[in-house]
Amino acid sequence: MPYSLPELPYPYDALEPHLDSQTLEIHHRKHHQTYVDKLNEALATAPEMSKEPIESLLMNLEAVPEAIRVAVRNVGGGHANHSFFWTIMAPKADPEPTGDLASALTGAFGSVAEFKITLTKAATTVFGSGWAWLVKNQAGDLSVMTTQNQGSPLSVGLTPLLAIDVWEHAYYLKYQNKRADYITAWWNVVNWSKVAEIYTK
Repeated sequence: MPYSLPELPYPYDALEPHLDSQTLEIHHRKHHQTYVDKLNEALATAPEMSKEPIESLLMNLEAVPEAIRVAVRNVGGGHANHSFFWTIMAPKADPEPTGDLASALTGAFGSVAEFKITLTKAATTVFGSGWAWLVKNQAGDLSVMTTQNQGSPLSVGLTPLLAIDVWEHAYYLKYQNKRADYITAWWNVVNWSKVAEIYTK
């Protein structure tokens, strides 16, 4: 198969107590795997497309055959979004960003604290399923945005720096319908070093 499920960079219980191991395992092994399987199924009719990184397909959806474009946007987005999401979390993560990233967040939002408030509000107010993102445009300017379902900022020319998954499957076993509690807990596992690395690329 052209696309495969990436391994997590930490054990399933590594983000406890903030993100529970059972949810993380189901989220990764079941939900993410399903996106990969359905993406491979869709691209079976256009095998030449599967040679490209999924990010490239999402950045150039108009080049994807119309018959599978919606599927690539949806399940390809699910694969890309989750592959990214796993990397921007870590156990024993630094509590705050530092250096150039902290300066950029302060310049864009007034302070790191105000950025956290902005992203938290965006994640809390996503209607239904989706994502909240910190993104960078081609000029290097930072902003917060949301996408519905498995939409990707890549499809509108933006570079993801940080993302929080607010689909219920990301938190329901531990937090039930308390999305706000999940978001508060999630801040404890943000891998700021990785976010800074992406920012400086």
